[in-house]
Amino acid sequence: MVTAPDPLTTTFAALADPTRRAILERLAAGEASVGELAAPFDMSLPAVSKHLKVLERAGLVTRGREAQWRPARLAPVPLRDVAGWVGQYRRLWEGRLDRLDDYLHALQGKERPHGRKR
Repeated sequence: MVTAPDPLTTTFAALADPTRRAILERLAAGEASVGELAAPFDMSLPAVSKHLKVLERAGLVTRGREAQWRPARLAPVPLRDVAGWVGQYRRLWEGRLDRLDDYLHALQGKERPHGRKR
């Protein structure tokens, strides 16, 4: 039996593509149509629409409907979840780097002038 991936996995998969990250960066400045999102890329509108569908499935983008126009908007909640997950590891690595810094300072304190140890 195949289980559906958890939301974090879906978000990371959507963020793995540089085109989708660029689309999110553009949407951070405000809503945009598929045509506006496609402008900086050398790809068709259907190709950009496929990227948008991946972002929608991950919950990173919502699509509205205003007459004929379907603007895409950034939905930041999954990004907040990613930031929280990464933040846990950030604290871990900062702690390890702080201990390494303390250790290196202790080693430097044991050295004599001219780089010779006591």
